[in-house]
Amino acid sequence: MDHKIELLAPGGDVDAIKAAIIAGADAVYCGLDTFNARNRASNISFEQLVGIIRLAHQYQCEIFLTLNIVILEHEFKSLTKLLNKLVNTTLDGVIVQDLGLLYILRKHYPTLDIHASTQLTTHNIGQIPFLQKLGASRVNLSRELNLREITAMAKVGHENDVLTEVFVHGSLCVAFSGLCYSTSASVGNSGNRGRCSQACREEYETTASGNNFPLNIKDNSAFFDLPALIDAGVHSFKIEGRIKGASYVHTVVDSFRKQIDGYFDTGELLEDGERLYKVFNRDFSNAFLRGDLNQSMFIDNPRDNSKNHAVDKYTADNSQNISVVQIHEVEKSLSDEKSAMQASVFDKIKYLSIEKQQLSLHVIGTEGQPLQIKAIVEDTLQETKTHLISSTSILAKTDNNAIDQAAIEKRFKSINNAHFHLFDINLDNFDSGLSIPFKELTLLKNELLRVLNNNQVIHPEVDLPKLVHHEKINKAQNELSILISDIADIHLLNETDADIYFKLPDAYKRGCTKYVDFFKENPRLIPWFPSVLIGKDFDVALNILEQVKPPLIVTNNTGIANRASELGVDWIAGPFLNTTNSYALLAMQEAFNCRGAFISNEINHKQIKSIARPKGFKLLYSIYHPILLMASRQCFFQQSVGCEKPRIDNGCMLSCDKSTSITNLKGESFAIDKQKAGYPSIYNQDQFLNIDIIDDLASLFDGFMIDLTNIGAGDKTSPDKSVLIKQFEQLLKGDSSTETLLHKLVPQSTNVQYFNGL
Repeated sequence: MDHKIELLAPGGDVDAIKAAIIAGADAVYCGLDTFNARNRASNISFEQLVGIIRLAHQYQCEIFLTLNIVILEHEFKSLTKLLNKLVNTTLDGVIVQDLGLLYILRKHYPTLDIHASTQLTTHNIGQIPFLQKLGASRVNLSRELNLREITAMAKVGHENDVLTEVFVHGSLCVAFSGLCYSTSASVGNSGNRGRCSQACREEYETTASGNNFPLNIKDNSAFFDLPALIDAGVHSFKIEGRIKGASYVHTVVDSFRKQIDGYFDTGELLEDGERLYKVFNRDFSNAFLRGDLNQSMFIDNPRDNSKNHAVDKYTADNSQNISVVQIHEVEKSLSDEKSAMQASVFDKIKYLSIEKQQLSLHVIGTEGQPLQIKAIVEDTLQETKTHLISSTSILAKTDNNAIDQAAIEKRFKSINNAHFHLFDINLDNFDSGLSIPFKELTLLKNELLRVLNNNQVIHPEVDLPKLVHHEKINKAQNELSILISDIADIHLLNETDADIYFKLPDAYKRGCTKYVDFFKENPRLIPWFPSVLIGKDFDVALNILEQVKPPLIVTNNTGIANRASELGVDWIAGPFLNTTNSYALLAMQEAFNCRGAFISNEINHKQIKSIARPKGFKLLYSIYHPILLMASRQCFFQQSVGCEKPRIDNGCMLSCDKSTSITNLKGESFAIDKQKAGYPSIYNQDQFLNIDIIDDLASLFDGFMIDLTNIGAGDKTSPDKSVLIKQFEQLLKGDSSTETLLHKLVPQSTNVQYFNGL
């Protein structure tokens, strides 16, 4: 076997990063205190990052920086300042969620290697070339995929020169990553901004099936599935855990390192994985990987399961009931072992330093000779390197502006930076009264910076060009558009001139063709593609697109967007692509000929207002819809009302249409809804109804959409759709008297997101 497998470890703070390095990680991903999706982690400063990169490279370990959140318009100025510094480090890669940031990196920072975050919900083969065209060299695949699906994705990755990485250990989200809005909708704590409030780990009122933590699933572990993942063609095995400490990281990384190395040496798995149970865990499952979505994935306890496992193992090993005294002894033994493990790790890492390299400059010069600067660098291993650079001009006597200590310090003081501590500038071997053109001192400084930067070119700072706010295509009144999903609602075509989108299902029978005929028979309908299309479901959706070739589609799935661009089909980015900035619009327009986009409902009035419309581009906004909190490949009914089926299968996806609700301990209820051929989803009890935006920002938008799919309504009676359409049409014509009636028609509504934002 010669297939190189990368072991990618989490690093939430400096100690955890050091622990990962000495445990044998091939790469570590970590975040700064801004722009990363783990705000609860300690994270690191830029100065620490520079030292970490240097330390890691001494151990042949790479460092990837997480910039994996959606970016707001006003943040690009400070983000660019950060990128201007990062591009002049030896950082090995940046992990990105936002399409606008992908655009900026590809266009202005081509030397930074781009990795697509799991937050991009990459789950079908069409998304690989989409991300590759935006500059991604690797993608982190969705955690919900099974081995067959991962194999297909890795194959397409190889064909497109894109590496694939898969999470092999750590916490699992019950929701599709990147598509969870569980607390964003209420208090603005968005997982897409690193502020996940973990509603899935919350305690709820006891459900009908007797569970208090009905959304809490076990941790992921593919410890014994490594050979299958290697055969699947995966490049990187990624461990989750940036809010975990150094002892946890060292234990998990060391366990996986030994398992991987042992397998490549012997062709067998030699480790039993028992050490993984001695650090934080919620018990383990590999059900997603096996494609066996059953009730055993859930655990009614979100806290550390290590003590429970130790007690259970002791009981099983001794084949007897265990007394209270013995339980305490087992727990104390585990606690002592954890303390010893922690002490051992800190003993190993205490000598690892990320301090700045010590730098002294010695200026050498005599009349008629070039000016020379000898730089002496002492790194954290007390190894000394000497660099000598020379001017092209020769030194000459002068009565004015002679080079002296002040002149050298003025031009070279910037080298005292995050990389180096410039502690001495020595002119003992420089004769007084000498000079060269002062511009050469600047050139010498730049040459020295290049030499000190491992002979890499120092990239000049980038200033992003000022964006132009182009006017709307049609300056007349805003258009109304309508989303439906029920064939029975086709009659609405006769009641309005509005654009009508038809939402396609998430799942299909293999080879399903009924929607091809349906769209051909109803050419006025605009196909609306959902966010998640996995495996055969993507194949069917792709066939619909290719066979119908409609003049326009709306898609929330980038795989469909990529194929639409290839076919020359005009497309609009749906609201679940979560567009929050102008650069994301430019990315989609320039690379994929996108014609318009729905602006994210996660952002507020001020954040929306600053977005610049590209030329000839439509901006749209959904003003009435159910508020999706999360969608899952797992079943929400097993733990809430119970289900006689032990596991989810394709029949469940196609036929189940249950609904129920759960209530947290604050008394807040949430609707669980499963449409036929749709993923189990949880919705806010209130509908989103934002009338304010019409008065505030009508000049920014080309149109507003209302969602009449009834999805997420549960057992509630939905308003008459024809009446709703007429009222919204009147509202867009300027009839403010309709506002009162709309609030009566939709009594449970909110637009708090429009004010909270991100």
